[in-house]
Amino acid sequence: MASILKVDAMQGVTSAGDITITSEGGAATQSLQQGLAKVWVNLNGTGTIATRDSFSVASVVDNGTGAYTINFSNTMNNSNYSSVATGDGTGVASIIGVDTSLGRSGSPTTNCVISTKTTSASVDLSYIYLNIHGDLA
Repeated sequence: MASILKVDAMQGVTSAGDITITSEGGAATQSLQQGLAKVWVNLNGTGTIATRDSFSVASVVDNGTGAYTINFSNTMNNSNYSSVATGDGTGVASIIGVDTSLGRSGSPTTNCVISTKTTSASVDLSYIYLNIHGDLA
């Protein structure tokens, strides 16, 4: 018989913030918190920009053609997080960049900037997707 576990909160036994998951084959373990996306967004980057859906996104800002700032709801612990973005626009071959350096002074812990371009110019895209993994503050 299958078991169903229903909980509102989980805490590790040794440390409240440390929950370890055993792999499907049982040979490896992974920290549950490390495997979760800390920020993600599905963004409409054309016209009046808007999120279609998101997690841990406080707001988005249109910085002009092909430039967007994603403000996080929760601060990252440090600047050593990983960010990946992709996108799609009707009939537009695009290049997506996530600029977390903002002047090369270290990644900000509260936001990131996405730029969308063709090979020759900045362009707004209909679909922009961002995922961020790392440690929360």
